[in-house]
Amino acid sequence: MSAVIDFLNNIFWGYVLIYGLLAVGVYFTIRLGFLQFRYFGEMFRCVLASPSTDKDGISPFQALTVSLASRVGTGNIAGVAVALTLGGPGAIFWMWMVALVGMATAYAESTLAQLYKSHGPDGMYRGGPAAYISRGLGQPWLASIFSIALILSFGLIFNAVQANSIAEAAAKPLETLLVNWNMFEAASADGLVAYDVAKLIVGVAVAILTGVIIFGGIPQIARVAEFVVPFMAGFYLLAAIIALIMNIDRVPGILSGIVLNAFGLQETVGGVAGSVTAAALNGIKRGLFSNEAGMGSAPNIAAVATPAPHHPSSQGFVQALGVFIDTILVCTATATMILLADVIPSSELTGVNLTQAALGDHFGTFGPIFVAVAIFFFAFTSIIGNYSYAENAVVYLGAGKGGILVLRLAVMGMVIWGALQAVSTVFNFADASMGLMATINLIAIVLLSGTVAIVTRDYIRQRKAGGNPTFKVSDHPDIAPGVEKSIWD
Repeated sequence: MSAVIDFLNNIFWGYVLIYGLLAVGVYFTIRLGFLQFRYFGEMFRCVLASPSTDKDGISPFQALTVSLASRVGTGNIAGVAVALTLGGPGAIFWMWMVALVGMATAYAESTLAQLYKSHGPDGMYRGGPAAYISRGLGQPWLASIFSIALILSFGLIFNAVQANSIAEAAAKPLETLLVNWNMFEAASADGLVAYDVAKLIVGVAVAILTGVIIFGGIPQIARVAEFVVPFMAGFYLLAAIIALIMNIDRVPGILSGIVLNAFGLQETVGGVAGSVTAAALNGIKRGLFSNEAGMGSAPNIAAVATPAPHHPSSQGFVQALGVFIDTILVCTATATMILLADVIPSSELTGVNLTQAALGDHFGTFGPIFVAVAIFFFAFTSIIGNYSYAENAVVYLGAGKGGILVLRLAVMGMVIWGALQAVSTVFNFADASMGLMATINLIAIVLLSGTVAIVTRDYIRQRKAGGNPTFKVSDHPDIAPGVEKSIWD
């Protein structure tokens, strides 16, 4: 199995997706007339619009925060540090480029998710890639494969990985407390060690907290994300702003150096070196992993939203903004704090340790503690965000309330298991599963790109005319098959 999984990952991530995600991003950027640049302000307008009185979905702002809960994870802390270590400062430039074209992909997939959404068995809006693959392309069997792959990767295994990150960050301090309080010996005769007990305690605590939220369903997840995510991201960005102000004289050189290093015009930036090839490869990979544009994950929550204005494109704009916030803001915050610090990435000092060392340089002993707290919130919100995607997939597969209950219990079990186990092997399986769902999704949105273009032109035409865009599917009979007319007329 390991050999098969490694082969699939090599195909998906070495060839298909690295080039496919970039190509699709460039394709939609051109086909939609550089929409993410020309109508950047529209993204904020759609997020901040007055919520609809339609109670069958969540608000646009809630949809943004739930998708950010999933997008903004430990990769924004550890992944950026790894990209700097392996690719040098120029890797950050390529992360920016991936995000800028990925905004068009995110717009396209979330617009389709809105267009093809339907009322689920509980009355709430449901949809996502499975819906537009099934009803838009007429391929329900392919939509089922997509849904299974999403449940395995985002619903189960990635949540174990996030729980592992929380346990690794919290178990050591808890172990110290357990030993100091004489509750456990550092290593007892029967092999039970305080560190193992600490990880178990962390895993059970996170599982219980997860259960309290996910058993309330997507509305409860949306309420939590709406409150937690802005504070979580806001405090992290505030730390970066403080670091920038403290080193304001070096900031222009760092930012220009990132661009120059990406093309080999400057060898080192902030004491960090990297080649052009390594910068491009690692920046692109980490950017794609971080913002998830084209993966087919965020459209699952985009479909649940009640858009404002009442038009599929408005939720497309909202999710495009999510990519911008994740990569251009949060990932850049991590990168600049590392480059402005008196630390040098190495094979020994990378990932979370590098970010902690950088913040320790800026803020003293408070820095590593701040990173540990950030890891908890970034990872925990990813768990509940990922679960919301998987719940939509379970509903599509027709599993009903029983299937949702099984999923919730399985997610809690995977959180405990992930806190206790090394998850590298299973993570490879999740990569293959995510690679499969992303490949299916990319093919689907390209085949439906004509529909995206029609819907986008309709929105822009109405906005330019000074009106509040409203979509009526009866005005577009060429895209009517598969669209639920009761929602859009």
